[in-house]
Amino acid sequence: MTVKIEKPSERQREFLLDRHRFVAFGGARGGGKSWAARTKAILLALKYGGIRVCIIRKTYPELKSNHIDALASSLGDAAQYKAGDREFIFPNGSKIALRACRTDADLIKFQGTEYDVVFIDEATQFSEEAFRTISATVRGVNAFPKRMYLTCNPGGIGHGWVKRLFIDRRYKGDECADDYVFIKSLVTDNPALMRFDPMYAERLKALPPKLRRAWLEGDWDIFEGQFFEEFRDIPEHYADRLFTHVIDPFEIPREWKIYRSYDFGYGKPFDVSWWALDFDGRAYLILQLYGASSPNVGLKWTPDRQFSEIARIEREHRWLKGKTIFGVADPSIWDASRGDAIIDAAERYFISFEPGDNKRIPGWMQCHYRLMFDAEGRPMVYFFNTCRDAIRTLPSLLYSKTVPEDLDTDGEDHFADSFRYFCMSRPIAPRREAAPSERAPLSDPLDLSKPYGKYVYQ
Repeated sequence: MTVKIEKPSERQREFLLDRHRFVAFGGARGGGKSWAARTKAILLALKYGGIRVCIIRKTYPELKSNHIDALASSLGDAAQYKAGDREFIFPNGSKIALRACRTDADLIKFQGTEYDVVFIDEATQFSEEAFRTISATVRGVNAFPKRMYLTCNPGGIGHGWVKRLFIDRRYKGDECADDYVFIKSLVTDNPALMRFDPMYAERLKALPPKLRRAWLEGDWDIFEGQFFEEFRDIPEHYADRLFTHVIDPFEIPREWKIYRSYDFGYGKPFDVSWWALDFDGRAYLILQLYGASSPNVGLKWTPDRQFSEIARIEREHRWLKGKTIFGVADPSIWDASRGDAIIDAAERYFISFEPGDNKRIPGWMQCHYRLMFDAEGRPMVYFFNTCRDAIRTLPSLLYSKTVPEDLDTDGEDHFADSFRYFCMSRPIAPRREAAPSERAPLSDPLDLSKPYGKYVYQ
């Protein structure tokens, strides 16, 4: 019987040797967290005959892809896997259980259970209540070590409590500082990943600034303040280049495709945004109908009134009339559980939509990608300065205090949601934002006497 264990990195070795009651490991993407957790579980099971170890992740597919398959490969015939119980059984009586905990019902199953050691993989995906409930299972009348190991990155619903305990080290009640330790591991501390996927670090460098600091550098203090920090409604000058997202309107070529994004509201603002897409895939917000933009557009426009006005604008406006317009909207407008679906009203006016992809974090990432500037000062999205509500609301939005990568929904986020639906309908690859030192002059000098949009795309 042979168990093959690869040589750990220095940070992984530090984690494997640590004996604190609560050990958190990671802090950035690609730091070798899952390997370290599996390896520690194997070493404990081999050393202590009869010990009960548990590895927890949010879902079973994540358990299988990140741990079960890898454990089966590493252990070979050193342990028997019982698929029905999702446990690896060792000849010495030790067990490694694999458990998913996605819902409150899953959490209830842990009550009354006993383990000697528990691993929570990606702990910031769990609430503090879940952490407390799971930690209560670490008990038993025996001589085995009683520990919890957590792997984690900044962000997620559990960002606050993980940061409080392991980064800020602020304790309350019967929490004891001597029980907690944090071991930071970055992608550069993981030579195996750097060897097999040398571009992984470069992909992290291409993230928006705050996510780059969190996921590449392991910064826990960045999820505060302005959500769209890239947005520039006031131009910034670098040499003869102008970095801005807001431009003067110009005539839209007939060959450009037109998209319409829609965020429904009744008793709150709604947003209809029309986007033009040039031949490079760059988007322009050219028109906007917003639920609180003027006294003529009230907060309680019925769906029929909203779609009647959309139909009128598309019949009459020179950029839109006669065009095929691709619509994308919040999937909730197809919900008919409380009567007629909102989409039924749209269809009465021959306004068509496809359901938007409503994933929030990937959607915000697509918004960030489009807002990034390249070395010549060009983002992948511009806003005509006549779209005042988009320009007004976007820079005012803040990060969520409960889900740090997300946007605070208490803000005026109706255009932002519409923007997100559009971006997810036309996703682009991550773009590395040019630092000021890398922002080289344009090949032709910028004529500031002309509207920027006309200069670049005339």
